[in-house]
Amino acid sequence: MSTHFRRGPGRPRKVPAEEQRASLLVAAREVFATQGSTAATVEQIARTAGLTRQSVYEHFGDKSALFAAVVAEVEELAVDWIGARARDGTEDLRAWARSNFAAMFEFVAEHPAALPVLQEAERAGDPALSRVRARLARLYTEASRRRWAEHGIEPGRTDVALVTMSMAMAEALVNQAWEAEPPPREALIDLLTEFTIGGVQRLREHGADILTRLT
Repeated sequence: MSTHFRRGPGRPRKVPAEEQRASLLVAAREVFATQGSTAATVEQIARTAGLTRQSVYEHFGDKSALFAAVVAEVEELAVDWIGARARDGTEDLRAWARSNFAAMFEFVAEHPAALPVLQEAERAGDPALSRVRARLARLYTEASRRRWAEHGIEPGRTDVALVTMSMAMAEALVNQAWEAEPPPREALIDLLTEFTIGGVQRLREHGADILTRLT
């Protein structure tokens, strides 16, 4: 006769270590985004994850190490998510630019805690958001150089300047606190696209001296 051992009623399932770690990272991202790295507590994070305080210490050592892990995860997520559009060379210039601007807005919408975490890291002395900007700028600059080359133009440092300006405009609109109902996201993306493409076209047609000075 076989004997079956069953977990007693109310006895919690033992959560695998990797699942615990993933749950803590998700919970910590939300808590750090809303409370900040200083005000957030290990107890809040553990409670949000449905785990114990001890689990935080077992997986990350302390709150500072957990915050660093969250920042590193969000940084990679941002670069992978947004940067994927920069690598796509199949679209024409306008469609490509619009797709990249849209990626920034979509990332913030899909991962609302990500940007606050990166901004909190900057306030805490870790230039995580600056690293994301720099890494994305390198991707966009490399892609834009290829597109300039299609028109027989050597942009010098023009592409770096344009990428920096475009990213700054997009980030400013993503962060904008509108007094009333914000404009439709698609309208903002179209505005950024036409402003950028119009500037590039004008440079190609009338800005040869500017291109020369930026080489």
